[in-house]
Amino acid sequence: MDIFVKTNNGGYDIVLKRGALSEVGELLDLNRKVLIVTDDGVPEVYAKTVAKNCKLPVIVTIKQGEQSKHADTWCHLLKAMVENNFTRSDCIVAVGGGVVGDLSGFAAATYMRGIDFYNIPTTLLSQVDSSIGGKTAVDFMGYKNLVGAFYPPKKVIIDPDTLKTLPQRQISNGLAESVKMSLTSDSELFSIFENEDINSDGVIDKIIERSLLIKRYVVETDEHESGLRKILNFGHTLAHAVESINDMEKYHHGECVAIGMVPMCADSVKQRLLKVLNKHKLPTVLSES
Repeated sequence: MDIFVKTNNGGYDIVLKRGALSEVGELLDLNRKVLIVTDDGVPEVYAKTVAKNCKLPVIVTIKQGEQSKHADTWCHLLKAMVENNFTRSDCIVAVGGGVVGDLSGFAAATYMRGIDFYNIPTTLLSQVDSSIGGKTAVDFMGYKNLVGAFYPPKKVIIDPDTLKTLPQRQISNGLAESVKMSLTSDSELFSIFENEDINSDGVIDKIIERSLLIKRYVVETDEHESGLRKILNFGHTLAHAVESINDMEKYHHGECVAIGMVPMCADSVKQRLLKVLNKHKLPTVLSES
């Protein structure tokens, strides 16, 4: 299915379809120079699939993890485009999770004052959250997302089949953001987490779709985060605190969000939330070790 997201300057489509990665040649305008940005934790075949559909592909693989989301890596992407004579008519394609998407989007926003950017999120966390809404950024001087821009993609391709290569922890990590959105905006989605098995046919697709529809409504209503969009930060105040005192291997972002949501709920909601988090193997308190 296609989900259209309106922006102040037009809009873009989110293509949600199993097998969509194999159709990128038809879905995206790749008949030009294309900087394909991925990381060393993403299966190489994903970037290569995009590359074989490009006229002139350039693949840059960065190190996996938040440590790559800084100005040096951003400059590395800009340098790759300069060395390969990219012009305003060329584009960037992100193939990976949120770090890859944020970096690639910021590079696209700033190279020659803006070139086309496509996002192909391959983690559940990025599929339901960071790939939509146009936020791009790098961390700077120890501050998360301090330098960035609002720069919507030209198109987002979400292929749930890419989730098959993820470990269970990464699936749970992404589910946390969807649980967050269900608590603020969709009681039926929360019921899915309570009552359905995410490994059953079609359930994860349904979770992605409903999460996308929530985020679409929020970012269309408040593109630049001056009001309603702040609800997407539910659980994040404590989450960012947890992230600041722990490394990313101990707690992934979604796990921090799970911990951050618990104290912010009324008791009646908290009991239901704790059951959902436990069911989906998400932490509810900080460990002592």
